Amino acid sequence: MATSSPAPSPAASVLSGLEGICGWAADFYRGLHAHPELSHQEHATAAKVAERLGASGIEAHAGVGGTGVVGLVRNGDGPTVLLRADMDALPVAEATGLDYASHTTTTDADGNEVPVMHACGHDMHVACLLGAAHLLATDLDDWCGTLIALFQPAEETGDGARGMLDGSLADVVPTPDVALAQHVLPAPSGLVGTHAGPTLSAADSMRITLHGRGAHGSMPQAAVDPVVLAAMIVVRLQTVVARETRPGEPVVVTVGSIQAGTKSNVIPDHAVIELNVRTYSEQTRTSVLDAIHRIVDAECQASGSPKPADYELFDRFPLTSNDAETTDKVAAAFASYFGERAKPLPMQTASEDFSDIPNAFGVPYCYWGIGGIDPDAYHEAEQQGRVAQDIPVNHSAYFAPVIEPTLGTGIEAMVVAALAWLGEPNADGRQGRG
Repeated sequence: MATSSPAPSPAASVLSGLEGICGWAADFYRGLHAHPELSHQEHATAAKVAERLGASGIEAHAGVGGTGVVGLVRNGDGPTVLLRADMDALPVAEATGLDYASHTTTTDADGNEVPVMHACGHDMHVACLLGAAHLLATDLDDWCGTLIALFQPAEETGDGARGMLDGSLADVVPTPDVALAQHVLPAPSGLVGTHAGPTLSAADSMRITLHGRGAHGSMPQAAVDPVVLAAMIVVRLQTVVARETRPGEPVVVTVGSIQAGTKSNVIPDHAVIELNVRTYSEQTRTSVLDAIHRIVDAECQASGSPKPADYELFDRFPLTSNDAETTDKVAAAFASYFGERAKPLPMQTASEDFSDIPNAFGVPYCYWGIGGIDPDAYHEAEQQGRVAQDIPVNHSAYFAPVIEPTLGTGIEAMVVAALAWLGEPNADGRQGRG
């Protein structure tokens, strides 16, 4: 009695065309890497993305929230899955020495001439999503539902996701059932990692202007010295983590800038502190920000400041907390497809604005990581105990993911995760449109 071979899984069927697209996907990546654009300036990038979507037969909508692009693949009844990639680059002078390195300079939002580099891997994210969307759009028989391929601007400034939402995203796309995203990390290429619950920290930057009374450096009795005041605040802020946070609770408070005065013998009349806070729960976020206000106000009073400090919050990023059920589903799909290459992802102190999109739609989400470092180089550094010294991290002038297997893994991860919903059997037990 003859027996038939089991049908390949939807992921295996869709990804059978991967080898055929890696050439143009890699070329697209190299082109983006060589020609990066800053947040809110992604005009050429967006045009290239929309053109590539069109070449894949995908319905494209450009100009969503400024420079955002959305691709839609409607394939009958079924779930709606949103896959997201960010597109913007950073004001960093590239030092990788690659033959497709960026030599771009531009004028930033403040009117300064700055270098530009894809130092965070967003170019890789774009290439991966374009590849995944193409494979799904050209194999409609193995899944059903709707795919939303969302290319977001201005992640680095923390307002790109909100800009797309304010720019009529909900009028362009149907409400998704789930939202999915990934980020390339300084880990061995070929690995994928998931983490349920708080995964990326919330971030808040704060600018605090301290008011003193200026005087001659030889007459300190006539002054309220804002330099001394700033120094006392910086020291006292260290106790927020050391003495006001439960041991084991991940919290970071970093004072990154202090500016005061212009001359050694002049006591200035003000000082400016800029600090950054990273937290993993809204309760902790609130308590830490409240503690900063309390400490600053108390030190100003102790120093006799002529008026209260001024506070400005900026560059705020939401907490990324992966839905447990959604993440379990993605992790199971990764384990089935990638085997031992699917790993747990440690909590990251970096921050993202991706979660603004699913939070606005009221849907669950999962955000995972993929490795981008040459595996041999990473393992050699690991054996020598020199990972921190030898492996470039995101936002470094030396950070550029090795193209393969990073690109292929990223495409696979997006397809596999999307098909965990889109590739589920229909009521008649068949995948796709039957």
